[in-house]
Amino acid sequence: MNFFPDKILFSGFGTIMHNNSENFTFTGRIRSIRYAVEGIWEMLKSQHNARVHLLATICVINAGFIFHVQTAEWCFLTLAIMSVWVAEALNTAFEILCDIASPEFHPLVKKSKDVAAGGVLLSALGAVITGLIIFFPYVRIYLP
Repeated sequence: MNFFPDKILFSGFGTIMHNNSENFTFTGRIRSIRYAVEGIWEMLKSQHNARVHLLATICVINAGFIFHVQTAEWCFLTLAIMSVWVAEALNTAFEILCDIASPEFHPLVKKSKDVAAGGVLLSALGAVITGLIIFFPYVRIYLP
């Protein structure tokens, strides 16, 4: 049973919002993918840390092929890599929104940006630990 009129959604703040979504179309999905790729490209252009993450991603993938890591290890590496990329993308979007909402310095905006950046750091540290756990046995073979 549908309690809401077609094309109208109620937000959590008691206001009515119109749902601007179109019907499901193939071209609409292609357009959505294009927008997502544009967002990733914008992140890479504007965020120095995203370029560091890109370099780290390339290095980890290359190391995975060099050491012939197992399928389960690839799964963990993929999850670690993606967690960092998702955290960086959300942090970038958050920073852009903060800059729009408060162009002048505000201590609470600074705190919120710091917390978001901390989330990226936590994700990156988790990825490094995952990489060390996976790659150390492979590298240990080559140590004297």
